[in-house]
Amino acid sequence: MESNIDTQTQRAILVGVQIGPRDIDYYMKELEQLAEAAGLEVVGVMTQKADRVNPATYMGKGKLEELQEAVQTLEADVVILNNELSGRQIRNLEDATGVKVIDRTILILDIFAARAVSREGKLQVELAQLQYRMPRLVGFGKALSRTGGGIGTRGPGEKKLETDRRHIARQIDEIRREIESVKATREVQRSRRNKSGLPIVAIAGYTNAGKSTLMNALLKESEKEDKDVFVKDMLFATLDTSLRKIRVDTDKEFILIDTVGFVSDLPHTLVNAFRSTLEEILYADLILHVVDASYEDCFFNMKVADKVLDEIGAEDIRKFYVFNKIDKVENYEDTLPGGPDCIFISAKNGTNLDVLMEKISGELFSDRVIAELMIPYDQGRITSYLCDNCKVLKMEYKNEGTYFEVELSGEDYGRLKEYLI
Repeated sequence: MESNIDTQTQRAILVGVQIGPRDIDYYMKELEQLAEAAGLEVVGVMTQKADRVNPATYMGKGKLEELQEAVQTLEADVVILNNELSGRQIRNLEDATGVKVIDRTILILDIFAARAVSREGKLQVELAQLQYRMPRLVGFGKALSRTGGGIGTRGPGEKKLETDRRHIARQIDEIRREIESVKATREVQRSRRNKSGLPIVAIAGYTNAGKSTLMNALLKESEKEDKDVFVKDMLFATLDTSLRKIRVDTDKEFILIDTVGFVSDLPHTLVNAFRSTLEEILYADLILHVVDASYEDCFFNMKVADKVLDEIGAEDIRKFYVFNKIDKVENYEDTLPGGPDCIFISAKNGTNLDVLMEKISGELFSDRVIAELMIPYDQGRITSYLCDNCKVLKMEYKNEGTYFEVELSGEDYGRLKEYLI
């Protein structure tokens, strides 16, 4: 994976061009958060309203002159445009300003490249980078126009651009094959989880909403795990899917999955590249849509996350809206939506986590029934299963077998009907 941003702290100027009625202020605030998440120091922000895009430099001539002056005055190292640029526009802007120019998509890709931990996560980022670069080879640097020949090229007059394009295409194919291999391994792991019979709860939502903090809080609430997942107050702190087992009661457990956060206008290449990671959500019995209740435009973030969930096919999965960070919101009950599917918590302070756990338990284990069973002595496997996986209320050894009074899931009740008494 390649990075477009120096590891040392660099000074950045952010530029946004508003085309049409779209409110650019929100997106510029988000771009600033993204820049800070990438370790950049934001020294200037510029915006422009325009009727159309300048095909050569995206922004108008006057704004470009203003940007040139700002780069010199503020001693900027990099310019970041909120809008997606073509290779030609990047080249022209770099020629005009004398500094590196990237767009919002490259910035997100850089953050992803720095944060990915697992092999699959790194492969997904590299795939997205190559998919982004492919259509931008034209005009993306003077070196691409040089001709080359000799061994390894199709002909003595082939352009380097065509060589680069074929090389990237081969890399994309190779990475896709590797991802499929990793995906097959994950399918085996998922199959094992399904065989365990444990329900799955997926934590989803806008990036930096507090999903990993919630996961750690629930782990502590269940007193099952002492290993925390990575938490930091920045965009995209979590990129790789984390899985933990949560115990609700002596016999009630579920698997909790933390997923990568969503962001507005997530580049299409990233949605596609991370689709296999997001697909974990599709196997969930319940989605906890975590919302940063303290954010002034949290309803917009909710819509963004819901849109992504719909795009990956999760629209029909049961969902709870978990409004987090209520410790930072005054009169939250008056300003936030209510209803049976809305829970107000502070994952950091532990507020209402017991309420959330009760809601989760009620949703996942509502089909539990009390049953009386007589298990023949030659069915020791069933006896062991009941003792290990179910809440046994009473157990006695009778002449005809082992008597159980036990709490069963609807699935277990159906499988063990022949032993009911």
